[in-house]
Amino acid sequence: MVRSLKHRNFQLFFSGQLISLVGTWMDTAAEALLVYRLTGSSFLLGTVAFAGQIPISLFAPAGGFVADRFDRRKVVIGTQTASMLLAGALAFLTLSHRVTVRDVIILAAAMGIVNAFDIPTRQAFLVEMVGREDLMNAIALNSSMFQGARVIGPVIAGIIVYKVGEGWCFFGNSVSYIAVIAGLLLMRIVRKRAPEGSHAPPLEHIREGFRYARDTAPIRALLLLIALVSLVAMPYSVLMPVFAETVLHGTARTYGMLMGAVGVGACVGALTLASRRGVNGLGRLVAIACGGFGTGLILFSFSRLYWLSLCLLVPMGFSMMTQTASSNTLIQVMVPDRLRGRIMSVYSMLFMGMAPLGSLLYGALAQRIGAPHTLALGGSIAILGAIFFAYNLPKIRVKARELIIAQGMAGGEPAQEMTTRIIE
Repeated sequence: MVRSLKHRNFQLFFSGQLISLVGTWMDTAAEALLVYRLTGSSFLLGTVAFAGQIPISLFAPAGGFVADRFDRRKVVIGTQTASMLLAGALAFLTLSHRVTVRDVIILAAAMGIVNAFDIPTRQAFLVEMVGREDLMNAIALNSSMFQGARVIGPVIAGIIVYKVGEGWCFFGNSVSYIAVIAGLLLMRIVRKRAPEGSHAPPLEHIREGFRYARDTAPIRALLLLIALVSLVAMPYSVLMPVFAETVLHGTARTYGMLMGAVGVGACVGALTLASRRGVNGLGRLVAIACGGFGTGLILFSFSRLYWLSLCLLVPMGFSMMTQTASSNTLIQVMVPDRLRGRIMSVYSMLFMGMAPLGSLLYGALAQRIGAPHTLALGGSIAILGAIFFAYNLPKIRVKARELIIAQGMAGGEPAQEMTTRIIE
């Protein structure tokens, strides 16, 4: 389950990122609570989320180009440093009682621009830390780390906000970036020769990635399902402050516990994937998990009991994590190394970039039909997407097998065995 941690570089990355991500989730939770405290508006909650995520749609292709052209470690050091400074600015404004919703929106947009370069580069950087054989395990462990921080961060944020206010959460997030930057500086990476064609014009470089994603049926199907779920289901978190305070009549601590429950399920899902030795069955698992995510949203939307809501969010988080991490793994084992940064930028653009549109949509719908009905509608559409993906899965299996075999991701298994069991 933890075999990729035998690599020193991944050990440094894992430990630093774990600390940093706890701070990031503290920041995310505190930011939502701050906006809701200042405005009481679910629409503005969606607006802030939109501002933080829409830059990823706009700049992720450029981020993929940078990830494939330049030293990925240096790029990540730069993006993490910029994130630290932005978090520090929000902490200063909040602790000095000068913060406004406009400030939050501007800083969220700036962080989104940074993430457009950070996310695809970090995803593509994994293979340089662990090699091809342990890539799948590294992706799953990276996801479990992310979700473990999702459990801890919002709970800590809820307590800190309740005791001393949101500003100290932002300050803690800013300081937490020191850990990951230190880990990156201590790494020893042997950079490979630039891939053939790397000196092509930047726009052609970017278009090549889009063409590959469009013309490769298995990757296209996974990306389209990710885009749908990001639009209609992932924005559930935007409405969590509404559920915590209005539907369940709780406090900031209630919000932290709800987000933490999602993280518990997601962490279990990621660790379950980390224990797998191969990618056989992941295609079917993506469809099942997507349907489970939608079902969880619908059931949660009907709950008016705090403990029942917590229990429902755990399997929902499990399904959400299983779908996204399985999709990420399948895409990375099918894509050539020279295109990895650009394809992961498309993944980031759809996974993170569709969410802002969903956030605005969720905020507007919640104002009209209420938060519970909005979640139920999103869950229903996610289920329909899962059914459509499952229906088309037999058509793309053969091509998926061919791509995985071509990239040599079998961990040494003979090609004949892979052909019969790699994806079911």
